[in-house]
Amino acid sequence: EDWRMDPKTLTARWSAGESVRLLDVREPEELVVASLPGARHIPLGTLMDRMDELEDWREEAFVVMCHHGVRSAHAVGYLRSVGFAGAENLDGGIDRWSIDVDPEIRRY
Repeated sequence: EDWRMDPKTLTARWSAGESVRLLDVREPEELVVASLPGARHIPLGTLMDRMDELEDWREEAFVVMCHHGVRSAHAVGYLRSVGFAGAENLDGGIDRWSIDVDPEIRRY
């Protein structure tokens, strides 16, 4: 299945008033370089141990992001396997976000 959403689609959904949440699975040092406001941060390596922090999202639509979309794709696969049917991957990650949506977001 295709569980991807591109940055422009996500911003359009937000503009339409949808409350799609954002989970950032990058490392803390990456957040210092570039981040999106309002994202919940759980690094991929700690996700399995911190699932209780996402329990309130179990029935929600949310997008998982990383730098280019690879780590977040792994996270989405895992989350869907444990019942988070609304999880989608931000295609291209924050790097594509910078290119397609907001060039003020620093690329790295």
